[in-house]
Amino acid sequence: MKKAERLNLMLKFINQKKRFTLSDLMAEFHISKRTALRDIASLEEMGAPIYVEYGRNGGYYLLNQMKLPPISFSSQEVYALYLSLQVLEGFTDLPFKVTYESIHKKFNDALSDQQKEKVARIKNRVVFYQTKQVTKCPCLEMIMTAIIEHNVLKIRYRDAERLIQPLVIYALKGHWYCQSFDMEKREYRVFRCDRILHAELTETEPLTELEHITMLNSHSLWKPSEKAISFKCLLDDGGIAIFQTEHYPSMRLVHEENHTYLIGTFEPNEWDFIVRYLSRYGKSLRIIEPEELKIHMKEYYMDFIRHL
Repeated sequence: MKKAERLNLMLKFINQKKRFTLSDLMAEFHISKRTALRDIASLEEMGAPIYVEYGRNGGYYLLNQMKLPPISFSSQEVYALYLSLQVLEGFTDLPFKVTYESIHKKFNDALSDQQKEKVARIKNRVVFYQTKQVTKCPCLEMIMTAIIEHNVLKIRYRDAERLIQPLVIYALKGHWYCQSFDMEKREYRVFRCDRILHAELTETEPLTELEHITMLNSHSLWKPSEKAISFKCLLDDGGIAIFQTEHYPSMRLVHEENHTYLIGTFEPNEWDFIVRYLSRYGKSLRIIEPEELKIHMKEYYMDFIRHL
């Protein structure tokens, strides 16, 4: 790390710490005691109001907060930020869309001519083939805000009103989905965001025990109904790869005697959904149980053949 970059980061560090020691700087920036002393001297020359107190409990103190220099990015950081913006470009209803467009403009305005030239080269040579958003989601920004601020929403989902605490939002194959907790039914549910026609904030207190929920552990909330149907399918390596690119909270992989199985549940009104989902696996999947699922799959393929 160059000295100028290190001093810039050090200013931010001591602005947050207020009190610090040489050991703090040495550990944070992986520098020697000698370098730390030289850097403190350089910061003082730059006008940092640093005061030293000697003794057993002594250390360095920042007398008052400094106005920090503007954030600067290295060339590699500029490329990474630009690529991140490009990935998001395919979403029609990006959360905070107006803010996103403003950030995109500010990002481009802040680039030097040389950086603009290199970014243009990236645009013409690095392409992300991804599924474009296929439906409008008028309430997407409100849902995202509710997740961030731990709010409960009253939504109109298709023709029904629901009271939900949104937990996780994600995009998959052109659609936005919201994993939520239904406050009235006391059930974990996944809603497709384009089917949420209206949303409004409520005064309902959110469940604090749900604040720790993330995308990685949200499946722990999933509980099938008493009428749910269990299934089990054998997967080969290709099937495992398909599962990793698309699956749902009601499904998981298990390993038994050197074999990998896809197990899960679906509701009685979800036969069409589960058949269409499993059909994507092709020969990479073999249904173990239930027998009725095999029958539905055969009927699906026979119907497909008749339409050829």
